[in-house]
Formats: sequence, structure tokens, C-alpha cells
Amino acid sequence: MKKFSITVAGGGSTFTPGIIMMLLDHQEEFPIRRLCLYDNDKERQEIIAEACRILLSERAPEIEFYYTVEPEKAFTDVDFVMAHIRVGKYAMREKDEKIPLKYGVVGQETCGPGGIAYGMRSIGGILEILDYMETYSPDAWMLNYSNPAAIVAEATRKLRPKSRIINICDMPLGIMVRMARILGIPEGDLDISYFGLNHFGWWTQVKDKDGNDLMPALKEYVKVNGYDINIEEDQHADQSWHETFRKVRDVYAVDPDTLPNTYLKYYLCSDYVVEHTDPEYTRANQVMDGREKEVFSAAREIIEKGTARNCKFMKDDHASYIVDLARALAFNTKEKMLLIVPNEGAIENFDPEAMVEIPCIVGKGGYEKIAQGRIPQFQKGLMEQQVSVEKLVVEAWTEGSYQKLWQALTLSKTVPSVEVAKKILDDLIEANKGYWPELK
Repeated sequence: MKKFSITVAGGGSTFTPGIIMMLLDHQEEFPIRRLCLYDNDKERQEIIAEACRILLSERAPEIEFYYTVEPEKAFTDVDFVMAHIRVGKYAMREKDEKIPLKYGVVGQETCGPGGIAYGMRSIGGILEILDYMETYSPDAWMLNYSNPAAIVAEATRKLRPKSRIINICDMPLGIMVRMARILGIPEGDLDISYFGLNHFGWWTQVKDKDGNDLMPALKEYVKVNGYDINIEEDQHADQSWHETFRKVRDVYAVDPDTLPNTYLKYYLCSDYVVEHTDPEYTRANQVMDGREKEVFSAAREIIEKGTARNCKFMKDDHASYIVDLARALAFNTKEKMLLIVPNEGAIENFDPEAMVEIPCIVGKGGYEKIAQGRIPQFQKGLMEQQVSVEKLVVEAWTEGSYQKLWQALTLSKTVPSVEVAKKILDDLIEANKGYWPELK
């Protein structure tokens, strides 16, 4: 069986150890010959990478492992680039969340003004990595799950239309794990239909492998509990996520014909979200005080002990999705997966140039979209508004246009007025000096 060369872009991320643990767990069906970590922050990456080096030397010494800040070394002779970068790190995420909250607007990593700010930082970084890959390994695939995936996907569609990049998100997968637990069946038995934009979608059908309709049972549960169910090993098990999963019941109520993505609460229940958010201690603070400290502490402990035996690194759910996608591309497994792809008629009554999230069949040559037909007016209207936001952000980044970014913020369903949009924008420009292109 062929062995593969992988570069993880964002080597200093707290998610990198989980990806490596998951890759090790799948060596039989997706063997690796070489694994490289790449990051532009040498000091941060070194802590994670040294711990991973010890881990790999003990558990898979046959894999060639190295880490670098040099693009040519990182992207030469690579089969897959797995990208999960965070431009500005958690310090900038904190600003993304807290600046909108000053004005009574949702402060969130990927939704509303925070997602727009993050998108303006991410576009350049993703294009840079994509260009490195295509320079040094033009036949490689880039599997991108850097946030905000919707804006990044639109940027690559518009600015690198022929590139071998597939944009994905693990959140629907995490919800489907919960659906399976609610129903008491393995998640592999679920067969779904789904449409939307990233972090902005709906399930229209959930069946088991024998074709039995599972939607009625799911709806009965969701209308009372949302997707909230105790899963001990779930990476989203802290209190804020329980609240998010419970809130789904209110989002579901507005359209009980479908089942919603959790992120729709930020758009459809924005007043509730603001009211229940501490503007002094947001999700970014929770992550910095939680996951960030825990992962780097675990890495330092491995380095100090010189062994990864009994280490505290944990496999991440989203890592299994990226491995499944790579395996499908490498071995033509024809697996059905949710991807963020150009619409081009897959949703019949929606913008053909929109980047939509729908089921696809993945194989050796890439993916084949599964048509979702016509969508209801309610979802269509919401999606048209949101996809216009995403397109305006990319146009603003490309043209250096203050006006278009102001329009994007004004059009976001989370922002109440053109005046508030301008105040938030001016604060975000000040906070993002050195990260955003200059706007005129």
C-alpha cells in the first residue's frame, strides 16, 4: 500500500497533537511515510513539535518527522497539506469577540463582525500556503479547515479557481455524532441530506443504512432538548457548548421541517446570545485559560520527561474527518462527505457562484456533488443575505475597499444598523493593523 507525505500547516496549533494522534490511529488504512509541521511562529511550533517528535519516535519510528518555518522544505514532495491556521492567534480572536459586544452585537469567532474580521486576516494566509503547495508540490491536495471556512472558501473560489483545495468543516459531523447517540445507533449508519453555507445549514433528511426515516424521532428529541446529550469524551462538553446545543430547540421551532446547524443561533437568536455573553470574558478567554494551557502544558511535560507514555494528548473529532477525506482522495473510497463547494446548480434555486455546504461523493479525482434540488424560501432568503456578506468581504479584501467591508457588516443579520456597522468597522480596522490590507 502506498505511503503518504503530509504537511500540517499550523504546526503550532493546539489541534496539531490531536491530528497526529488520529493519523497514528489510522495507519493501517492510511499509512504515512513522512510528516512535517509548518508554522510561521517558530517558538510556538517548537513546543508542540518537540513533544510530537517524542510521541512519534515511540509510537511510529518508521515515519520521517520534521518541523520547519521554511516553505520550500515544508511543501516539497507532499501529497496532502492539512491546513488549520489561525492568523493573529487567540489574542486577535479575543478582539474579534469583544469589539462587537461593545456595541451590543454578537461577538463570535466565525459569525457576524468577528467572523468578518477573522476572514480578512485569514484570506492572505490561506492563499500563501496554497501558493507554496502549488509551487513545490503541484499535484498535492490541500485540505483546509481553517476558519472562517465560508469566507476562506469564497476567497479560494474567486482568487484561485483552479487550485486543488477542498474546504471542510467538522461541526456538522459533530452534530451527527450527537444525532446517532440520541437515536442509539452508530454514526456510520446515518445517511443524510443537507444544504446551506458553512455554519449556516439544515438537515432535510436523516435515514439509517436500511433507509428508515429517522427524522421524526430526532425532531421529538430536538424540540425539547436541542442536540444536548452527555458525551463524556466530546471535545465540546463544557457548559457553553451544552447551552449552545440546548438552544437548537428554539432555532428548530421556526422551521420544524428541517434540523438546523447549531451556529444558526448567532443569526436567529442574536439578542439572546448578546444577553448571555460576558463581554469581559468571552469564548476566546475560555479557550486560552482551558485548551491552550492544557495542550501546551501536556507538550512541555512530554519534553521534560523525554517520553510520551501516559501523555495527556487527546484525539480530536475533527481530525478523523480530515483523515477520512484524505483516504477517500487517495484510495477512491467514494465516501459520502459534506464539503464546501461551488454551487453550480447543486441547489437549484440559489446563486450558482455561491460556496455551499452539501453532501459529495469523494474519490480519486476529487468530488462529485449530490444535487439538493430546490430549497424553501425561508432558508433561501437567509442564505442569500449571508452569502452576499461573504462575497463582499472577499471583494473588500481584494480591492482594499472600506466601502464594501462596511456594506458586508451592514448586511450581516447580526448587525442592527448602518451606524453600528461603521463603529464596529472602525474599531476593527484599528485592532487589525498589520493583519488586514489597507482599506480606502
